[in-house]
Amino acid sequence: MSHSTIETESGFEPLGLSATMLAALNEAGYQQPTPIQSGLIPRAMAGVDVLGQARTGTGKTAAFVIPILETISIGNHRDPQALILVPTRELAVQVREELVKLAHGRKLHAVAIYGGKPIRSQIEKLKRGVDVVVGTPGRLLDHLSRNTIALGELKIVVLDEADRMLDIGFRPDIEKILRRCPSSRQTLLLSATVPPPVERLSKRYMRDPETLNFSSGEVAVETIEQFYFTVDPTKKFELLAKLMKREDPRQSIIFCRTKRGTERVFQHLKKKFQGVDCIHGDLQQNVRDRVMAAFREGNVRFLVATDVVGRGIDVTNISHIVNYDVPAFADDYVHRVGRTGRMGREGVAYTFITPEEGPELTRIEMRIERLLKRDEIEGFEAFSKRPQSHPDGVARPAPGEQGDEPAAENEPPKKSTPQLLGRGGRPPRRIRRAL
Repeated sequence: MSHSTIETESGFEPLGLSATMLAALNEAGYQQPTPIQSGLIPRAMAGVDVLGQARTGTGKTAAFVIPILETISIGNHRDPQALILVPTRELAVQVREELVKLAHGRKLHAVAIYGGKPIRSQIEKLKRGVDVVVGTPGRLLDHLSRNTIALGELKIVVLDEADRMLDIGFRPDIEKILRRCPSSRQTLLLSATVPPPVERLSKRYMRDPETLNFSSGEVAVETIEQFYFTVDPTKKFELLAKLMKREDPRQSIIFCRTKRGTERVFQHLKKKFQGVDCIHGDLQQNVRDRVMAAFREGNVRFLVATDVVGRGIDVTNISHIVNYDVPAFADDYVHRVGRTGRMGREGVAYTFITPEEGPELTRIEMRIERLLKRDEIEGFEAFSKRPQSHPDGVARPAPGEQGDEPAAENEPPKKSTPQLLGRGGRPPRRIRRAL
């Protein structure tokens, strides 16, 4: 269900929110609650622990920010009353911005703490007193070890993008943090998927949690058109350039598997188009902040990225997603594609499939329970008659380059497979049945 089709005529008023919050929502331009907001906010305000399943782009952040602001007492506190744990620096910044926006009319002190920025400035902000802390697990543990933050006054703890945090190895850190939180706290766990590790976490650290599933029947919503191209690895950049020229996107993200590949595609793409930038884990945090700010403001039309921005970045103007490299995991495909078609808007996603990647295409289709449509560029020869270097020098990374991403970016070396695509760019039927 899209943002524009909610059958609630009186907006947020039936949710029992304060006049201050209703005024803040009106100031922010939020007129109607999304399904997750309608479902989660009343239960969270009732004080119950909630495990909410919802993909990004559904209004999830406001769904837990609103109950926090309505529940805690704001002002004159040294230690935080609410803690929001997130997997990435970018998401920490974004969640804090949502807190500040929806705290209109209140004197909220919210601090984002994450790596890549000097810890001293964060310590100074915490010393002045804080109502809500938004942070990544590693940096929060750093503050706890320095005794620059205390968790004894917490009323609410939120684990946002829980599956992503566990994917990139934060489980031990999260458990250390939760063990230091008051047992009387309320816990909200938000996750796009609920694999067994997330279930175990909820059973161990939550009190009789209610499970609310706001995922649509299809993993990738119907507002997103999804296509694939079959292409020789050496001709992928040529295909990308022709596709971008054909589509002329409002804003787009081009996903690559490695930092090195991201940088390479960026350097070549900026020679052909205006408004190109890139983001990956090797960039300094101030550079990443600048790039994301420019992207949100619309000054960057083509963002070449690793999966560091695969989840949680809420930019509503994105019209096109390109999977230049097939993601390592089918769930990562879901989250990449989820960058477009947000809040019910239309979007389109393209995935480049090389001859040996037929099984990966099948796994994606099985995950989303939907077949991707094949696309072609008129006049473009997708396969070379014989192996050759592409004139732009942009080709699929050699096997030795596949491991140049750290584990924190969730991009393990890709396993090679001898299977080839069959007719129509799909693996033979017997292979598809076996996967």
